[in-house]
Amino acid sequence: MGCCGDEEEDNLLHQPLISSPSPENLETTVESTISPMNSHFSALICRDILQIIFQKLPIADIARAACVCRTWSSVASDRDIQTASFRAPWKLQDIVGDPISGSFWRDNSLSKFAISHRIRSGDSVASLAVKYSVQVMDIKRLNNMMSDHGIYSRERLLIPLSNPDILINSTCYIELDVYANREAAVLYLEGGPPENKFSCSTSRATSELAKKRVIESVRRSLQVDDEIARYYLSITDGDPRSALSEFSEDLCWERQTGLA
Repeated sequence: MGCCGDEEEDNLLHQPLISSPSPENLETTVESTISPMNSHFSALICRDILQIIFQKLPIADIARAACVCRTWSSVASDRDIQTASFRAPWKLQDIVGDPISGSFWRDNSLSKFAISHRIRSGDSVASLAVKYSVQVMDIKRLNNMMSDHGIYSRERLLIPLSNPDILINSTCYIELDVYANREAAVLYLEGGPPENKFSCSTSRATSELAKKRVIESVRRSLQVDDEIARYYLSITDGDPRSALSEFSEDLCWERQTGLA
C-alpha cells in the first residue's frame, strides 16, 4: 500500500534528466554551428586574405595550415610566403635555391643553418672548432664524420652556428651536402658559392681526386694500406661508414677464430 508521495516520486524517477531537442530545434542548432568550412567563414577560403594571414605566421604554423584543406595547402606552399617566414626570425636578407625535400620549410631552427668552410692545408676538426667557437662533436655530427680523418676526403666542412647574429642581413644558399647527407641553409663568409661550371675533363679530375681522398681517409681510419682500403670501399659501394663496419666485423671474426 503506497501513499500519494510515493507515486509522485516514482513519476519523477521515470522522467529523463535532459530532454531531447525537437527536430526543429536540432535543425536550427546545426545550421547555426560555426565552422571554418561553412558559409559563415567564406573569407577563410579567399586566397588574398589567406596570404595576408599566412605572411604573419611562423614557419611551423604554416606547415600545420597546409594540412587543413587544398586551398590552404596551395597558399601555404607559395614560395614567397615560405621564404618570408623562414627568413623572419633571423632577419635574413635572402634565401637562395630550391630544396629537394618539401619538408625543408617545416623547420627554421638554428640547426638548419651552417657555415661553409673550405678545407685548407693544416686544418683539423679541433682547430676549426676553436676558430668558430663550437664543439668538435657538433662538427662531426653535422658532417656525418666517423673520425677526424674524414676531413681529408672533403673540400669543405659545414660548421654549425654558435652566434645567430651572424645571419642578420646575410644571404644563405639551400644546398644538399653529399658527404653530410643533409640539406642546409649554407652561409658563405667569404663571398658566395663557387660556380658549378666545369668541363668534362675537369669533372673527371675532380672525381678522381675525391676518390683518392676517400681512400686516404679510410686507410687512416682502418690503419691499413691502400689496397685493403680500396677492397672494403668496393664491397660497400664506396660508403666509408659501411667500410669501417665491415672491417670491424672481419677483425672481430679473426680474433674469435684466433687468426689475428
